[in-house]
Amino acid sequence: MKYAAARPFEDPEAAARKLVEIAASVEAVQDGRIHIEKIIAPFLFTHKAKGSEFGAGITFAVERGWLELHKSGTYVRLKPAGENLLAT
Repeated sequence: MKYAAARPFEDPEAAARKLVEIAASVEAVQDGRIHIEKIIAPFLFTHKAKGSEFGAGITFAVERGWLELHKSGTYVRLKPAGENLLAT
């Protein structure tokens, strides 16, 4: 018996798609960089996701080539595969 409703971003692919959508809506700064806090804040507070869902989503998006995460973790770049994802 389940007492809690399923969370919309418990699936890493759903979380990754939402992160790509948020990243595409943010104005990029120098060299296509999108500061990580510009996508974390809406994901966690507007869409009521959990930190673990963010971690799984960003990992999934990077593995699929939708986003590029800088090794410092301070910014991401939207990759062509992520832009194509939004077009479909």
